Amino acid sequence: MTLDHTATTIGSRTLSNQTLSRADIHRLIGESDEPLHFQDCDLEGADLARLELRGATFERCVIVETSFFGASLAQTRWIRCRAREADFGSADLVDATFQSSDLNNTSWRRAKLGSARFKECKLTGANIEDCATLGLEFVETLLVGAHLRRLSFRKATLKNLDFSDADLAGADFRDAIFEGGSLRNAQLTDARFDGADLRGVDLSGVRLVDAGLFRGATISSQQAAALVTELGLRVV
Repeated sequence: MTLDHTATTIGSRTLSNQTLSRADIHRLIGESDEPLHFQDCDLEGADLARLELRGATFERCVIVETSFFGASLAQTRWIRCRAREADFGSADLVDATFQSSDLNNTSWRRAKLGSARFKECKLTGANIEDCATLGLEFVETLLVGAHLRRLSFRKATLKNLDFSDADLAGADFRDAIFEGGSLRNAQLTDARFDGADLRGVDLSGVRLVDAGLFRGATISSQQAAALVTELGLRVV
């Protein structure tokens, strides 16, 4: 563990400007009854699988390629973290919040994401499949090329979500409201949009052959014209 002169004493609730290993964090968990607060800490590449970190806060931390597989992370907060290729697979993230964090190419397979919230995050290429997601919320977040098969967005209000090139096969968008964002070139096989309001979303790259997916949804006249144009017809 590497400390600087501004770091707090080991065992206190807040850990600042430290490089921490699994052994360090395991000891801290045993020494503190309070949820830990990691501030400007370097956890890059650490194996933190299955640790009990419920209620912890990670603020401006580096957690690139860090493993939280199977960890207890309910009610955690993640603020402006760099977490490229981190592994959250099978972790308990119920009621967790992620704000303004780089989560590109992260893995979340089989994680518990009930009532978790992602705001202004980058989840490009992330794998969010086979998760428990009741109440999961994304706001102004990049999901470009993400793996989101069979994920439910039913009755959600989707604010500026970029699903470009994402795999949304089997996803449930019934009665969802899109406020901006993009479905450009997304994989939509067997996705459901019954009752969805799609007037605010970019549907570029959607072919008319896929238009049956939008049966019962609301689109604008401009979007309808763009779909017809895919057949080579002119709308006047």
